[in-house]
Amino acid sequence: MKSLFRLVSLGATVAAALVLSACASMQAGGGEVAAPPKSRLTILVSSDGFRADYLGQGDTPTLDALAADGARGAMRPSFPTLTFPNHYTLITGKRPDRNGIVNNVMEDETIPGVRFSMSNADAVHDPRWWSQAWPLWVSAEKQGLKAAAMFWPGSETQISGVRPSRWMAFNQAMPSNDRVDTLLAWLDDPKGPELRLSTLYFDVVDTEGHHYGPGSPQARAAVAEVDQAIARLVEGLKARGRFETTDIVFVADHGMALVPPSQRWPLDDVLDLSTVRLVTTGAVVGLTPLPGFEAQVEAALLKPLPHLTCWKKGQIPERYHYGRNPRVPAIVCLSETGWYVTTRKMMEKPGKWEGLDGGQHGFDPYDPAMRAVFIARGPSIKPGVVLPVFDNVDVYPLLARISGVKPEKGDGRLKVVAQALR
Repeated sequence: MKSLFRLVSLGATVAAALVLSACASMQAGGGEVAAPPKSRLTILVSSDGFRADYLGQGDTPTLDALAADGARGAMRPSFPTLTFPNHYTLITGKRPDRNGIVNNVMEDETIPGVRFSMSNADAVHDPRWWSQAWPLWVSAEKQGLKAAAMFWPGSETQISGVRPSRWMAFNQAMPSNDRVDTLLAWLDDPKGPELRLSTLYFDVVDTEGHHYGPGSPQARAAVAEVDQAIARLVEGLKARGRFETTDIVFVADHGMALVPPSQRWPLDDVLDLSTVRLVTTGAVVGLTPLPGFEAQVEAALLKPLPHLTCWKKGQIPERYHYGRNPRVPAIVCLSETGWYVTTRKMMEKPGKWEGLDGGQHGFDPYDPAMRAVFIARGPSIKPGVVLPVFDNVDVYPLLARISGVKPEKGDGRLKVVAQALR
């Protein structure tokens, strides 16, 4: 902070002008003039599974205040409405079919013998899975701007030979407040880079939503926890004189829908699983018939089924923008919202469904239950803006604009979200 300029004479006209100027910039209760603004910072915050309608329910005073002082709206996630595909969409501006992260679980003929999944650390750290798109932090670093990632899918991996200048391996056990404090510590480090862009990720809302359902007391407590963590971030930025020069963009990857245990059913009921290579189950089923069984599998699935619609990958409805990537299995099925596909083997595992009375996602991105939250507040954002529902690919060009990073060509447009820009 600058030292307070002390005036020798209050009688001179010039001195009087200096007094007025100094008084205008003095902090409340203090005697110091505010320091010149530091470089602008953009923080992209994701709270996994945070539905758009979780705001304004009494659990989110901090987020409600940020929304009132900035822009807010509901985002339509990309298909499939799952965690890894949509986080990579948000940070690359390309839909899953183009960014290569087509599901939380996937296979690739060019990476034989490996099944990518969130729990397979070797695969998650393998750049080949992430190489079809550049996250914004890669573009920033290549342009000489420094980025950080306090957790985000892909941030543990060298993509195009680049990692964020600051990053940390994902640790689900790390408390929400500790994640905030780590980011603030990075900002404090006098030997660290001057950051232009950072991500920050929370998973507790998704976890409790899965176990107990959206709107449950446990899910609401998780929402409140994230709100308190954002309050900690806001106060930390204010204490450092960074709040008014920081754009905070708060998003989610998808929403959450209630799935009663009675609406989980085994795919074995309609298909002989020995005839397919089953890649994914859940709200979205992905499989490939084994050689010689194509006709049998197609006859079983490509017809009206209760609570499930299946397509060949080249015939998926265009509105989903999905099915051209080689990693997409030969047949993709989408469950009706509230229904969940599994297998008899999985259902027979002891304790598999204990406590899981509540929520799932992966359903139709056009269902309001899948809508994700969007809030933006900062020097680049107009206050009091309410946006219409928009596709989450549009977040990337907004981030590029406010952070000053030259973007890669993607699938998003500024047309809708530009209403939020000053």
